[in-house]
Amino acid sequence: MTVPTMAKKANKTLYSVQNDRVQLHLHEGQQRAWVSERRFVAVFAGTQGGKTSFGPWWLAREINKFDGGDYLAVTSSYDLFKLKMLPEIRTVFEGVLGIGRYWAGDKILEIQNPVTEKFEAKRADDPMWSRIILRSAVAKGGLESATANAAWLDEAGQDEYDVSVWQAVRRRLSLSQGRALFTTTLYNFGWLKQQIYDPWEKYNDPEIDVIQFASTANPLFPQSEYDSARKKMPTWKFNMFYRGQFEKPAGMIYRDFIDEFRDRGGHKVKPFELSRKWARYVGVDPGAVHQAKLWGASDPDTGFLYVYRESLSGGKSTDEHATEAAELARSRGENVVVYVVGNKSEVQQRLDWQAAGVGNVVEPPIWDVEAGIDRIISLLRQHRIFFFDDLELLLDELGRYARKLDKNSEPTIEIKDKQTFHLLDALRYLVAWVSDSPAIEIEKAPEFLSDWRG
Repeated sequence: MTVPTMAKKANKTLYSVQNDRVQLHLHEGQQRAWVSERRFVAVFAGTQGGKTSFGPWWLAREINKFDGGDYLAVTSSYDLFKLKMLPEIRTVFEGVLGIGRYWAGDKILEIQNPVTEKFEAKRADDPMWSRIILRSAVAKGGLESATANAAWLDEAGQDEYDVSVWQAVRRRLSLSQGRALFTTTLYNFGWLKQQIYDPWEKYNDPEIDVIQFASTANPLFPQSEYDSARKKMPTWKFNMFYRGQFEKPAGMIYRDFIDEFRDRGGHKVKPFELSRKWARYVGVDPGAVHQAKLWGASDPDTGFLYVYRESLSGGKSTDEHATEAAELARSRGENVVVYVVGNKSEVQQRLDWQAAGVGNVVEPPIWDVEAGIDRIISLLRQHRIFFFDDLELLLDELGRYARKLDKNSEPTIEIKDKQTFHLLDALRYLVAWVSDSPAIEIEKAPEFLSDWRG
């Protein structure tokens, strides 16, 4: 591989091969990502802007820096893995560079030893000089067993890519302090905006670089197609899908959540020591695979509700979940007034919590989902609810929670992938109970917002 050149409008391919040397022809946006030396490089671009085709070349260069080892390539779904990521990776590593061999059963691309120029494995589970572990966000279990030198996360902005995927990838990179490349069109205001874009844009995080470009940065993308989309699509959708720019989607449910700290008019606060005298409330969304628990504390002087602890776990009995929560409260000296458990039909789960010795178990006073959502929105608008900023799972859900759109890109009443937002269900149960308190029902805006609002 040689040093890339900048693409001209006449270039028809991303690379060319001459005398067994590969020359990359990167357009301006790809070139900026290529030369970036920061640890986490995010490419937010318009559709067909040349994101996925760029990823394998970036990964190949990272592999060249190390003496073997594991690497990760993760996309949002199995369909995108099969239709986009896998063909691109095989084209580069098997077809062009000739250094890869794909083991389909384990979804692993073996990289040959550059000294011997041979593949060392006889079977997929044999030792390899180097390998790329290929996974989808919806089947992320394989991410937990690897120690990686670098990772490529394609279409990381899609809804299937929740923050737990990025948490798993980052843990795999921690030992080597490996780099990560994100390539995606934008879809929501979840973790990718909160943990990658915002630290870069607001605080100039030295580890993060964000490169944004429109679809037309790709010399092959027709200007007429871009102009047609601009005329026909809602502005928010065009900006996200064709310009690589964040804008709140039409279907976003908690649009009133401001992803800023309180002193800047937002709903986040840095974790602080809560008074032991404050009443605590726990919202619980039961589930065998995912049991969500959310802890809130109410300041009696202001009526503010602080959501300060989250838990989303499985593989335990209801008795274990209940006992664990009660013991945690006792060990911290927390005065838990109630555990608000489950929806209307989950009577047995409440009985199981009580059987585990948790006496103050109640059902939510509001069953209707829309009424519960309205309660949360009301507290957000009044600036009466705040979230500790280390609640990564909950904050991600707040940014991704959305309604399905109709053919005209208008929101419908139906919530998209509703069954996957366990912590937001727990938040509804918690708020439904706490918001009945007179201390919470205050319509006047808090005084600390006066300067910010002007």
